[in-house]
Order: sequence, then C-alpha cells, then structure tokens
Amino acid sequence: ALLMALSQVTPSLFLSGADAPLNGALMSQKGITLIVNATLSHALPSHPGVECLRVPVCDLPCEPLGLHFDRVAERIHGNRAGGTLVHCAAGRSRSPALVMAYLMRFRGATLRQAHRRVLESRPCIRINAGFWEQLLQYERRLYGRNTVRVIMSPHKLIRESTVSSKSNRIIYKPL
Repeated sequence: ALLMALSQVTPSLFLSGADAPLNGALMSQKGITLIVNATLSHALPSHPGVECLRVPVCDLPCEPLGLHFDRVAERIHGNRAGGTLVHCAAGRSRSPALVMAYLMRFRGATLRQAHRRVLESRPCIRINAGFWEQLLQYERRLYGRNTVRVIMSPHKLIRESTVSSKSNRIIYKPL
C-alpha cells in the first residue's frame, strides 16, 4: 500500500508511483495542476486543468536523469496554479531524485536536507547509484560542495538510511 500512496513533501508537492495520477478524484482533491511523469511509457492522464510533463528516463544508473533536473525544478517552481505531483513507476528512484533536485534548486536545501525531507515523507525510496552520483554533481554545481557521501553496500538488497544525526553519510545497508 505504501508504494501506491501519495506522499506529501511540501504543502503543494507530492510524490507517487504510477497509480495515483490516474485517479482523477485524488488529483482534484489535492489540487494538482501539474503532473511530472518520469517514465518512458506510463500513460499521461488527461484530467481537466492538469498539465503533464514527461521526463523519458528508465530507472537505470546510466540514465542521464540529471539533464532534466533544471527543467523539472523550474516547471515545479513555476506552477503557481496549484499542486505538483512527480511520479515514476513505483515512486522510489526517479521521482524522488527529481524532487530532491527541486528542493536544492528552489528551496535552499542541501542534498542531505533534501534527502531527509523526501525520506521522511516517503520511507520506501531507494534511489539508484547513478542518480545519487548525478544529485551529488548537482549539489556541487549549486553549492560548490557536497553535504553527503554515498557509500554503496556490496549487497544487492539495499535500503536507504541516514546514520546518526551528526554523520554526513548516507549508507546503503543490507536489509
């Protein structure tokens, strides 16, 4: 059920998998006027008064998601008419990475703060290693430094967690 849920990151910014945007009543209830669809082929719904923006990327570490960070952040920032929903297939990698980029670009968040905020609102996120690298590059471009280190676990099954509040590492640990 968590993967299907609509997660609220800010009062007007939401994150989800591919099911939520198809629910017109939910979109209307949340005041969504912009849907960012970060998938190659999931349908773009046609709800009255809702604009759709496609970001055609796969959830693979080699995909250049970072090329879309500025364009998507600017569209989210420019959506004054209502709320924005950013989604991918499961709402675990592509869409949370795009939301973190927006929080860095327009909300003054460091990557560490952006990650914490998104993780708190959607605990099931698991951003792939390539997207992490692109987020780290983006943070360096915006702020001239990095606030986190990403340590990859050798295990295939990984989950995301931040270590003690004093630590600046995001560690992928075995489940």
